[in-house]
Amino acid sequence: MKRSAKEWSLRVAILMGGLVIAHLGVTLFLLSDLGSDPFNVFVQGLFRSLTENGALPFLSHGRTHVAISLLIVAVLLFVDRSYVKIGTALCMLFGGPIIDLFTRLLQPLLAGGSMPLRLLLTTAGCVILAYGMTIVIRSDAGTGPNDLVALVISEKAGFRFSLTRVTVDALFALGGWLLGGTAGLGTLVCMFLVGPVAGFFLPVNGRWIEALVRKLCP
Repeated sequence: MKRSAKEWSLRVAILMGGLVIAHLGVTLFLLSDLGSDPFNVFVQGLFRSLTENGALPFLSHGRTHVAISLLIVAVLLFVDRSYVKIGTALCMLFGGPIIDLFTRLLQPLLAGGSMPLRLLLTTAGCVILAYGMTIVIRSDAGTGPNDLVALVISEKAGFRFSLTRVTVDALFALGGWLLGGTAGLGTLVCMFLVGPVAGFFLPVNGRWIEALVRKLCP
């Protein structure tokens, strides 16, 4: 069914709210300094392998991240273009700036803490990330390319999202580590926590989002 401009606007607003929440979680995770998330371990490993011995000097971690994201989008456009929506572009455009803003606000307060505090930040960051990510997904206005990998596999194959997310994250982390990326304790926490938490919140957030859309856009 074709959506009205009002419904699209509401869904995009919900997506942006979820994106802010998710990237608050990412920022807390990064400030804990206990390792990168699985996808960025893969990005880092690929970047290091491609630039070894001075090859491809124009590449950076950020450019490698963008290139992988664009490749995922290109594959999805071929497999099922219905997954690629305006929110996919918004996630790619605004994710970095949101993290930068939260980092400037929170780094003076949280950086350099004790190990228990860093573990708490890692755990809280992963839970907040998973919660915000499910709002983005259930907004049905699109989601980030790396999150789409697990979502598409889960829906196409009929697997549970939580298990699929853990498996995809494990493959990203292992592939990145084999390519020379750096994994840490935070990587493991993220790998085993985000999927199950997201699996719990997906139906919860799906229900209230659809109820809100029906109420405001009858």
